[in-house]
Amino acid sequence: MAISATVAEALNNGHPRNNVPDSVKAKVGMELHNREGHPLWTIKRAIADSFAGLPPGEGGIPRPEFRLFDKEEPVVTVKQNFDDLLAPADHVMRRPSDTFYVDEDRLLRCHTSAHQTEKLRAGERAFLVAADCFRRDEVDSTHYPVFHQMEGLRVFGEGDFPEGVSGDPEDPETVAYVSRDLQGCLSGMASSLFGEGARCRWNDDYFPFTDPSFELEIWNGGDWMELLGCGVVHRDIMASCGLGGRVGWAFGIGLERVAMARFGIPDIRLFWTEDDRFHSQFDGTLASSFKPYSKYPPCHKDVAFWVPDGLHPNDVFETVREVAGDLVESVELLDAFTHPETARESTCYRVNYRSMDRSLTNEEVDALQMQVRERLVGRLGVELR
Repeated sequence: MAISATVAEALNNGHPRNNVPDSVKAKVGMELHNREGHPLWTIKRAIADSFAGLPPGEGGIPRPEFRLFDKEEPVVTVKQNFDDLLAPADHVMRRPSDTFYVDEDRLLRCHTSAHQTEKLRAGERAFLVAADCFRRDEVDSTHYPVFHQMEGLRVFGEGDFPEGVSGDPEDPETVAYVSRDLQGCLSGMASSLFGEGARCRWNDDYFPFTDPSFELEIWNGGDWMELLGCGVVHRDIMASCGLGGRVGWAFGIGLERVAMARFGIPDIRLFWTEDDRFHSQFDGTLASSFKPYSKYPPCHKDVAFWVPDGLHPNDVFETVREVAGDLVESVELLDAFTHPETARESTCYRVNYRSMDRSLTNEEVDALQMQVRERLVGRLGVELR
């Protein structure tokens, strides 16, 4: 899909803080969640349908209609992504080692929560947001620099509380009622995604933008899997949006996480393949399931180097991705030590190469590894061992 002129300008502005690599720029605007029939589109629709069919809440009070937004611009402000959500000034996600900035004040959104306050200030009171998100991260079967999330938020009004519940955000009974409503909606959503027999459990959690906060886990593959985080919207956020004295809840869920668990997809790279052997297995319903169509052999190469000051592991991961793209399956830290005399730090990484669609030749992998080594030296200033 085409990106707007504003986004294109931001991605290619040459600003010294712009750290968006070409491999990520190429995926901005692809919006897999909007490709009809794609597994991520299917999960998005299933979640939206779950909220469209919500039963009444406690006391038979009808729940509102949730409006879906799924075409939001990916470049947001630091204020939207962090400040408005009460992220501390020293939060790790603010660092360039974790986030793709386009300049001092703008970045590629890290989460769909970046659109929360703008929707509230625009008068939205019950909505869902689905979008692609971007983070610098490790390289393995469940992490990718571009991924997809879905956000939901509901604000309660005067007629949304049963008798005996004041609606005052300072009232523990109100907070407890809103928390129960949230958990009821999300338990129903989990059942719609994984079946009525799905086993769920709730844990207390912490997020700067909700209080109290919860984590929903689901039993999957013989173990508990984190499904989503949620909670009662922090009263300071409500007040900053002109909603002081009112209360609401919010949640955020990763579409890849759900799709991998629901359809049995083993590697996050598969969502980006154009191979029809993958896409032909999905018919736009939750009844689909993935069957491996190939298992090409892996090929691993190790690289060891002295670590220069300021180098972050994500710099190494991104360098490998820039060279090998989706031909890299994982990058693992094999060894790290500090020289007893010079105090220099050394690390050794194993780069695992494997294509989803074909066998790689030794010559091809050797050429990729040589480029990786050259870029580590040329761009990151490492000294190879």
